[in-house]
Amino acid sequence: MNSATAEHVFTKAAWRLVPFMALLYLISIIDRLNVGFAALTMNKDLGFSPGVFGLGAGIFFVGYSLFQVPANFFLERVGPRRWVFLILSCWGLVSAACALVQGPASFYVLRFVLGIAEAGLFPGIVLYLTYWFPQNYQARLTASFMAASPFAFIIGGPLASFLLEMDGLLGLHGWQWLFLIEAAPAIVLAAVLLRIVPDTPADATWLSAEEKALIATRVAQESPPGPREFWPALLDPRVLILGAAYVAIGAGGYGIRLWLPQIVQGMGFSDFTTGFVVAIPYAAALLAMIAWGYSSDAHHERVWHVAFPTLLAAAAFLVAAVARSDVVVLFALGAVVIGLDAVIGPFWSLPSAFLKGSAAAGGIALINTFGTGLGGFLGSVTIGYFKEATGAYGSSMAVLAAALVVATVLVLTFVRVIAAGHERAAAE
Repeated sequence: MNSATAEHVFTKAAWRLVPFMALLYLISIIDRLNVGFAALTMNKDLGFSPGVFGLGAGIFFVGYSLFQVPANFFLERVGPRRWVFLILSCWGLVSAACALVQGPASFYVLRFVLGIAEAGLFPGIVLYLTYWFPQNYQARLTASFMAASPFAFIIGGPLASFLLEMDGLLGLHGWQWLFLIEAAPAIVLAAVLLRIVPDTPADATWLSAEEKALIATRVAQESPPGPREFWPALLDPRVLILGAAYVAIGAGGYGIRLWLPQIVQGMGFSDFTTGFVVAIPYAAALLAMIAWGYSSDAHHERVWHVAFPTLLAAAAFLVAAVARSDVVVLFALGAVVIGLDAVIGPFWSLPSAFLKGSAAAGGIALINTFGTGLGGFLGSVTIGYFKEATGAYGSSMAVLAAALVVATVLVLTFVRVIAAGHERAAAE
């Protein structure tokens, strides 16, 4: 097949798979972060302090971290369809159960279990895409399905505003309705997944034999040099460097996602208006995320496409830390959102440049354990700690800015380390 025909086949596969992957990721982000909107009334109803909320919101990422690597280990053995079906079913039920929170203990337990239930989805999707697409498609497709993250706030913010208005209906608080209603799609999509998602290209009934062969050949041809084993990949210094960098990116990204509704509310916006205000920067981030991913693929460049938006977010955090005007703070935090969402597509193309097979499953899961797991926990708890200690958000913003500068240095260090890794692989 010529290159035009190959492009047609991969475009066909992308349209079949990526929108559904994006929908699953959208639901996971909504169910993971709707606690930030629930907090607008839940904290008062249950008497939660900033420290209690920050720990409860962040403890999700402890459970998430613990099950990242085992989840991808099982996915390779059970198959994507059955494993993700189980993930969706479990997290839908746990997310709905968050409506039963009575105090700090139940809040902590349910958030922890929700993290375990959701842990396998994101690294599983990233791994799944490597079965279908060669390296030069990775940034744009990863950015495309992960664009669901900012989109979750575009629709989730206004939706939360309306659901919180259901306060008192059937004797339930508005935040309880929020958890119950937003959990339902995960359970429904679990059944849909079994019918429409094939495990591998070889299982796709909508591909011809020639198309299946083309995908298998191209993916094999562009497979990166290096080991294929699952467990040794966890000790690869390139994986550890990316994981360490992703801690800061995850801390900044999830810290702002979980706390932005309360920051905006603290500027004087009503509970109802807050959801709409929060949606605005994420609308811009959605466009930036897709455009930046395409730019990375078009220029065949990853590292500076990661470094630049990370530095942008660090600078914006510093502005938010020292600004005295709510308008300036709001615009600065919008720049943080844009930078930390734009970085995602290029960042997740870096592991597939040197990992393949089972090594990709282990490495991707470990990097996400560092970033989304540890980073998400630290981001939420850091903001909660400094808010309770100082009564303001400025100190936590400065800490997150410094962490992002360190992340940029680590990503730039990665260039030399991966070059050395390629030289070793070529010599073996």
